[in-house]
Amino acid sequence: MHAIKDSVHDYIEVSGVVADLLDTAAMQRLRHIKQLSTVRLVYPSANHTRFEHSLGVYHLARRACRHLDIEGSRAEAVQAAAVLHDVGHGPYGHQTEGIIERRLGRHHDEVHDLLEETALADVLESHGISTTVVADLIDGQGKLGQLVSGELDADRMDYLVRDAHHSGVPYGTIDQARLLRALTFIDGDLALAEGNLATAESMLVARALMNATVYRHHVPRIAGEMLESACERLLDGTDLDAERFARMTDDELVAALRDHEPTAEDAARLAERDLYKRAVWAELDDVPDGIVDAGHADEREAERAVAEAAGVPERAVLLDVPGRPAMPESSTRVVVNGEVRRLRDASPLVQGLQAASTVQWRLGVYAPEEHVEPVREAALDTLDLPSSGTRPSGDREAFV
Repeated sequence: MHAIKDSVHDYIEVSGVVADLLDTAAMQRLRHIKQLSTVRLVYPSANHTRFEHSLGVYHLARRACRHLDIEGSRAEAVQAAAVLHDVGHGPYGHQTEGIIERRLGRHHDEVHDLLEETALADVLESHGISTTVVADLIDGQGKLGQLVSGELDADRMDYLVRDAHHSGVPYGTIDQARLLRALTFIDGDLALAEGNLATAESMLVARALMNATVYRHHVPRIAGEMLESACERLLDGTDLDAERFARMTDDELVAALRDHEPTAEDAARLAERDLYKRAVWAELDDVPDGIVDAGHADEREAERAVAEAAGVPERAVLLDVPGRPAMPESSTRVVVNGEVRRLRDASPLVQGLQAASTVQWRLGVYAPEEHVEPVREAALDTLDLPSSGTRPSGDREAFV
């Protein structure tokens, strides 16, 4: 048994299959992928990694197994899945996820091939654990998969607290101990026991506040769009294989961007925080449905159209269209007055948070500072946006 000191959970005990998994190259790679990628351009201390987050998820999953009386090989499989749940992430985590999905046709939770093709398979099999079972758990399949990927999963319980801790904001605090003690299975579905409506609400409040102040801050969104555009040009303009791209670390990706002449400027801008500015910042009600629901190819075509209308280079326009507002945690099951209910149906507070997420939604059009005005005018016309209510209130908020 080894104990690893963690900034959030204090000492985390590891042994058996988890200890052996941590020593594999696939897990050690996660030390070199930042948990919050471009968010650290706003919150400088948010430099924690996918590796330490994975340790935290394992720790909480282990506690959940104990509370739910999940023992033996079933508990080992859940704990292995918890520590491996992010092993499928590409460089910069979620920022490159869309590219990997389009090029390879898989989500980061779909790791069946990855587990079978690396030393991870040898470790799991040496402990009598099926790679298929672990991959299915990571994908949220089955009763126990809900502990790894679901509305009440250990992943969410860890990252909210960890991201808030390292960002220095007070918004992600949740009562992990209460949540774990309240977990129960009802007809095969993970739920929170009677008397825990407020416990469930607190998790959604934390997530909503973290979305507004950290995850959806405009600076990481701009940097993320710049990175995605550069990565697409890197893959299109070099012999870099998409599989190799998906296994890079953050630093390896930046080095590849720097070494490719058409993306070298993008790498320098990201390294020096010389980011594009907001030309348009539009609310949901002001954006035509065809734009809100546009696919990737349509977004890129819109960027080209705006650039042509503005008389600027194509790469000088970036269109950022978030998905429609969603709050999957609102489907959490909670027992209220002896009846299992969805949180969104039991809580007016959650209904208010859902409404707030719609109000906070923004479409962004970004451009280098010298092109902001012509891009703004072209975007308003090309995307059929109203001139009022679409101008940013300022490109700097607080110290950023």
